[in-house]
Amino acid sequence: MSDNQKLWFAIEITVDSQAVEAIEFALNELDALGTEINNLGKKPTETICVIGYFNERLNDEIVRTQLDEALRIYGFASDAVKKISRRNVENTDWLAEWKKHWKPTVTEKFIIAPTWERVEDTDKIVIYIEPSMAFGTGTHETTKLCLQAIGENYQAGMSFLDVGTGTGILAIAAKMQSKIQNPKSKIQNELTLDSFWACDTDENSIEIAKENVELNGVDEINLFVGSISEETPKFDFVCANLTADVILPLLPLLVEKARKKLVLSGILKEQENSITEKLRELQVTDFKVQTDGEWISVLTDNG
Repeated sequence: MSDNQKLWFAIEITVDSQAVEAIEFALNELDALGTEINNLGKKPTETICVIGYFNERLNDEIVRTQLDEALRIYGFASDAVKKISRRNVENTDWLAEWKKHWKPTVTEKFIIAPTWERVEDTDKIVIYIEPSMAFGTGTHETTKLCLQAIGENYQAGMSFLDVGTGTGILAIAAKMQSKIQNPKSKIQNELTLDSFWACDTDENSIEIAKENVELNGVDEINLFVGSISEETPKFDFVCANLTADVILPLLPLLVEKARKKLVLSGILKEQENSITEKLRELQVTDFKVQTDGEWISVLTDNG
């Protein structure tokens, strides 16, 4: 996000209250810079306005197609959307909205905080993130599920790969946890210097991730544009916070490249069977499913 940009574009979607999460998902899939839910004083039976902020005006047909697809995935009809409107937003207003609505997200071991919120007196690992994208700021259930899996299962010395890193949070979390678990082990740090990798097919995401890596002082993380392939080496711990339609064709490779632990997320509850059945086809039977809201994660134990 550039401070020099004077004008932003907002899409305001009035929707049945039950379908709010589907609309927020759609806006994130459209690469919204941020989202806002205006539900102040609303009753559960009333409609709610969900706002997505963008740095350019989106094509109406593309927006409608993505909304319809998200509603279908979540089990709602297209008529759940009652109104779509647009407005322009001054840059100062945009920054003010971020600071008003985005507060630190707390998990068992981590706190994800925007740069303007200083976190003091905590024994948790604090990760600071610039407000560049809503999906990947730690507030979404899928990110929190992955952070939970890292907090409970990652051990210092494990090599780590994050596939579809977005803002880089998961790789940063693993690296910072590694440093805390082994604060005095210079030999360990030397041995694992190049063992933290993260990739994304979106070049802008990698640029954002680089900024966040530097912000949190974990320059040892290697970031690259792309995905995994047959040539990708094996890692002890692999995270893939993507979507089910992206995970399924990649699953054989993800299983092959994960020596010990594989975390999958970005999966809706109703998509669980498609993922777990594919894992069983690949002879993976030792796995655990965690749920947060409408989303799940799957953690496999490969030994």
